[in-house]
Amino acid sequence: MGARSGNNYLSAMRKLKSEIWIGGERVADPTTHPALKPVMRSLASLYDMQIEHPEAMTYRAEGGERAGLSFIQPQSADDVRKRGAMMRRWAEFSGGMLGRTPDYLNASIAAMAAAHEFFAAADKRFGDNIVEYYRAARHNDWCATHTLLNPRASRAAGWAGQTDADLALRLVEETRDGIVVNGARMLATLGPASEELLVFPSTVLKADPSQKPFALAFAVQCNAPGLKFLCRDAFDSERSHFDHPLASRFEEMDCVVIFENVMVPWERVFVCGDMARCNALYAETGAVVNMMHQVVVKNAVKSEFMLGLAARIAEVSDAMSLPHVRERLAEMIMTAELMRSCLRAAEADAAPDKWGEYMPARPPLDTARNLFPKLYPRLVEIIQLNSSSSLMATPSERDFKSPIAPEIERYFGQADAGARERVALYRLAWDAAGSSFAGRQVLYERFFFGDPVRMASALVDNTDLAPLVQRVKDFMARTD
Repeated sequence: MGARSGNNYLSAMRKLKSEIWIGGERVADPTTHPALKPVMRSLASLYDMQIEHPEAMTYRAEGGERAGLSFIQPQSADDVRKRGAMMRRWAEFSGGMLGRTPDYLNASIAAMAAAHEFFAAADKRFGDNIVEYYRAARHNDWCATHTLLNPRASRAAGWAGQTDADLALRLVEETRDGIVVNGARMLATLGPASEELLVFPSTVLKADPSQKPFALAFAVQCNAPGLKFLCRDAFDSERSHFDHPLASRFEEMDCVVIFENVMVPWERVFVCGDMARCNALYAETGAVVNMMHQVVVKNAVKSEFMLGLAARIAEVSDAMSLPHVRERLAEMIMTAELMRSCLRAAEADAAPDKWGEYMPARPPLDTARNLFPKLYPRLVEIIQLNSSSSLMATPSERDFKSPIAPEIERYFGQADAGARERVALYRLAWDAAGSSFAGRQVLYERFFFGDPVRMASALVDNTDLAPLVQRVKDFMARTD
C-alpha cells in the first residue's frame, strides 16, 4: 500500500477495536467519540497531505511504492533536509501543537532498522525482526505510539525496588510463540488514536540478573488481548473551533497502558533480557537523533506560531509601538531564530553513521531540546502578559448568534479588527496560553524527553569537553 489516505486511516481505526477507557466507560468507536474524534480527523488530514503532495511528502521505496518521507533512511544530507521539510509541513498544520504525529516514531524505526546488526548481535532473529517490522510499518503506514515509563510507587526509591517491580512492565514467560508480559507503562500520548504500540526501555538498567525481566523492546498491536488504554480527562474537545480552536482539533490524548498477560509474538520482539543492549539502544542505533530531528522541527514551528500570535495581538490592540511589548516580541523572535538555527545546523552537518544512514548532527539538536523546555513556558507567559484581561473578555460563538450580538459588535471591536475577529484571536490566545489544553502543552514541553536534570546530565556526557579543557591548560602553560 505505502503512503495512505486519511480515509484509510479512519477506516482502520474503526475496525481495530482497541480497549480504550475514558471517564469510566469503554470507547466503542474512537473515530466518533467526542474526546478522540477531533485528533483522529487531524491525523487523517496529515495522511491526506501525502496523497495531495506526493513529491514533497513521499519517496520511492524499494519495489517502487510511494512511502511517507518520514520512513526514509537518508543516504545524503539532502535526504535529511527533505525529511525535515516534510516534517515541517505536518507540524505547521497544528502550529506545532501536535507532538506525537506519526513521523516521530517512523524516523526512529527507520534508524533502528538501519542498525539491525545492533539487535542481531544478541539474537539474529531480533535483527531480522526490526527490519521486517520497519518494512511492514512503512508499507501499511501505521500510526504508532510508544510508552516508556514504568509507574513509580515512590520517587525516592530506585524504580526496581520490590513495590515498583510489582507495577512495572515485565517479562512473565517465554513460550514457543512469543513472550508474555504483565504490568503497566506510562505515558502513551496518542495511544487511543494509534494502531501500533512500541515498548522501549526508558531508564538505565543495572547489570544485575534481577533486571532481566524488565529489559524489553517490542511492538504490539493496540488491539492485542489484555492490552488496555486508560485515558485522562479530555480538554474542551467537544467545543466549537471558534470557542476552542486548538483543543477542538489537536487534543492528543495521553493514557496509561495496562498489560494483562499480553502475548507478544517472537517476530515482534527486538530485545529480551539484555540490559546492556537496552541501555545502549537509542544512542547506538541513532534512533534518538532522528526523534530529536522531528522534535526540533516541531519546536521551530511552535515557536513561530506563538510569535505570530503575539504579533497579531500587538497589532489588534495597537500596542506594537510600546517598548515593553516590543521587548517581549524580541524575546520570542530570538527563541524562534534559535530553534531554526539549531535545526539548520543539524541538517547542514548531517553525516553517515556507522550503519550507513545519514544522521543530522546531534549537538545542535541536543542544544535545542534542552533549551525548549525552559523557553516554551516563557512564550506562553508573554502571550498572557501582552493579552492581559482581554484573555477573559471573550464571548462564545453562541453569543454572536444571540440577541446580544449587536452589543458585542459595538463594544468588542479593536484597532484593525472587528468584534468577531478580535474575540476569535483572544480565544485562540486563551487556548494557547490559559486553557487546560494550554496547561497540558506547557507540562508536555517541560518533560517531552524526560527529566530536564537528566537531560542536562546526558548533554554533558555526550559532549566532548576534553579539547576545550586542553585549550585552557595550554593557555595556562604559556609563558610568552
